[in-house]
Amino acid sequence: MTFAYPLMLLLLAAPALMLSGIPYRGWGLVLPFDHQAHARTRWLSGLLGAFECAPALLLAAAIVILAGPQSMQQPKNERLLTNIQICLDVSGSMTMEDRYTKATTAVEDFVNAREGDAFGLTLFGSHQIRWTPLTLDLNAVRNALPFANPEHQPPHMSGTMIGAALRFCRANMEYEATRGDRLIILVSDGASSDLGDGQAEEVAQELTDAGITLYHIHVAADEVPSEVVEMARATGGEAFQASDPESLRQVFRHIDRMRPAQFRTMGTVALDDFRPFALAGLAFVTLHIVGLLGLRYTPW
Repeated sequence: MTFAYPLMLLLLAAPALMLSGIPYRGWGLVLPFDHQAHARTRWLSGLLGAFECAPALLLAAAIVILAGPQSMQQPKNERLLTNIQICLDVSGSMTMEDRYTKATTAVEDFVNAREGDAFGLTLFGSHQIRWTPLTLDLNAVRNALPFANPEHQPPHMSGTMIGAALRFCRANMEYEATRGDRLIILVSDGASSDLGDGQAEEVAQELTDAGITLYHIHVAADEVPSEVVEMARATGGEAFQASDPESLRQVFRHIDRMRPAQFRTMGTVALDDFRPFALAGLAFVTLHIVGLLGLRYTPW
């Protein structure tokens, strides 16, 4: 055991002086019933002496606690950070069939299930909006979702540009995610006009080079765009179709299983260890209170 403030232990001289100053208890004030034979009770003298020592021992326990006792703890696991970027489509078509509300409800459930990871939120249509940077404060993402409703977006956000949005997310994540895994979850309901002529392969390669895995959730009843499917698989991810609330939740639960929280073992570290001295102090307090109730020396 070590101490964070070892010099505090010098104060143990005070309770030591208190213990040495406890006087020898003789007969005290002699009363008439003392002039007769009494049975010898050595155990009683020792017991009363213990009650006398309780205040000094309590002071000693308090001083040791103030010195910051520490002990080497066994290895424990530390959660590794996962940086998750939600790339959310807010184009005009996301207002159809209440797609946006269904998608954001599933996103919120997923965020709640991944407490301890860093989340960011990017909105996109024809252009991109960096709505929330990567943060461990998940309330920032949860509270932002109602305000990002497509019904509140300007007209120039009505289109769908998935390639530009993914490049935008990649650049932000490379800047912000200094450690941990990188993951982009693309939530969209349509095809994109900027993924043709080999652009999908280029975007996938850029994401792979940046160490980013792409998952796509298609929130419409039509077929998932093949370009997005190929991009997701090229980065080690997958594309899913989920147009109703329950299937959306199942997809997010599936992603959670595919990318579970990871932990690493940490070495032994010195941590505060107040427990034995706190228990000793509690015992000395109890001993002193019992003594004050009658088991103590009196003047006679």
